[in-house]
Amino acid sequence: MLAQDTVTMHMMRASDLNMRNGDPMAPVQEVPEIEVPEIDLTDPAVQRDPFAAYGAARERGPVARLTGFGPMWVVTRHEEARAMLTDPRFALGAASYQRPEVPEHCVPYLRTMQEMEGEEHGRLRRLVSPAFSARRALELRPRIERIVERLLAALPAGGPVDLLRDFAQPLPMEVICELVGVPEADRPRWHEYGRTVLAGAGPGFAAAVPGIIDGAREIVAGPGRDLVALLKTVAGLAERELVTLVWQLVLAGQTPANLIANAIEALLAHPGELAALRADPALLAGAVDELIRWCGPALLTIPRQATEDLELHGVPIRAGEPVTASIAAVNRDPRAFDDPERLDVRRAPGGHLGFAYGPHFCLGASLARVQTEVALGAVLRRFPSLAITEPGAHRAPDPGTWRLTALPVTG
Repeated sequence: MLAQDTVTMHMMRASDLNMRNGDPMAPVQEVPEIEVPEIDLTDPAVQRDPFAAYGAARERGPVARLTGFGPMWVVTRHEEARAMLTDPRFALGAASYQRPEVPEHCVPYLRTMQEMEGEEHGRLRRLVSPAFSARRALELRPRIERIVERLLAALPAGGPVDLLRDFAQPLPMEVICELVGVPEADRPRWHEYGRTVLAGAGPGFAAAVPGIIDGAREIVAGPGRDLVALLKTVAGLAERELVTLVWQLVLAGQTPANLIANAIEALLAHPGELAALRADPALLAGAVDELIRWCGPALLTIPRQATEDLELHGVPIRAGEPVTASIAAVNRDPRAFDDPERLDVRRAPGGHLGFAYGPHFCLGASLARVQTEVALGAVLRRFPSLAITEPGAHRAPDPGTWRLTALPVTG
């Protein structure tokens, strides 16, 4: 979900969170008899420390209620979240997505795998998964390393450097442009799209969608290279599906930007863990998994809707009501992780839900891991005395994404 959820949170309608059996004017459901914790997503304290807010709710029960942008149910415990994410009674669907106002020719490309379920989703997933395998990501590592070194070499010498603006943000887009064959002359436009995506939902995002789709159509219509060339050889993959996949990749592929920035900030706040990585770079691969658990950017999974009236751990849920899982809570659930509130770069990898779980596990997870590992290793080599100039001053008040607005460092 890291990548996929980023795209989805941009496309969600706030009004969809207030639906009752498809009727937004239906009365709000009465509070159930059992006590259910409530989290107000507009509360500055929640936005400042969502891990504490969700964690407190988790210890009161496995289900809480989110308010502030329309009510929504949230699962807060690890085992229960995995069960919900694979339960067919909770389905993704077009009702959870806003359709931006786009030209007619763009409309066929708006429906992505994130809105598909069952055999339709399974067929497309089986066709494209080989192009996003862990082995494929490792094969791309040397090229990612060259891009990382080029970006770091371009940083100004001396004085503070904004590692988010000048390194973490452009890196994923530059990698994607390289993999899909975007010509050098067109890359500034794609970087602008990436910045728009990272800035969050709004008029700028909606306005960028047609350009992104048109650009994806141009790439697919061309000779293609690397990833696109590979996907064009897949039997059974329609042109519409390929174009949709390419533009979704452009948007969702921005996730490592926030992950890399969060990871650097977290390591600087834990000097012992930073020292361990400097002393033994072989720990980096496992450390990336731990950092995704500890400070991954996605706070919530893609919302699903109950397909029928049901009971979720004692809480009555009506058909059509949205249900999500709190990644911030489940990744620090003491029922699943020993000493979960401690960042430990030596922790055995695995178990976290930073990339979601089940059929909609993030397709680009392997690529995101490799990018983050290469980026962190290079930053630690480039900045032997790395330090943030303004700790804690640049955290965005974003209820859906744990992200920074800047990362000024010296080193």
